[in-house]
Amino acid sequence: MDIFLRNIDPVAMQKVDELAKENGMSRQQFLKEQFEVLAFFDEQVAREKRLEAIIDQNIELMKECAITIEKMNNILYELMGDVEE
Repeated sequence: MDIFLRNIDPVAMQKVDELAKENGMSRQQFLKEQFEVLAFFDEQVAREKRLEAIIDQNIELMKECAITIEKMNNILYELMGDVEE
């Protein structure tokens, strides 16, 4: 699909050309990639938020596991008594 844009600020176009050149791309390639990134930006942000929520849940679960393990270790030490004597 083709897109035609008019009345682009010349300073903005110059910046686009510079960015394209820095990335070793033509203006067409650079703008195409930027347009596609923009199109999927909201989906990517939503994915990142879901991932952050999963990571936070995992951290909380790991904290709970560490507490439980410590409690179990304390119970084992109590049951074993003073082994070093």
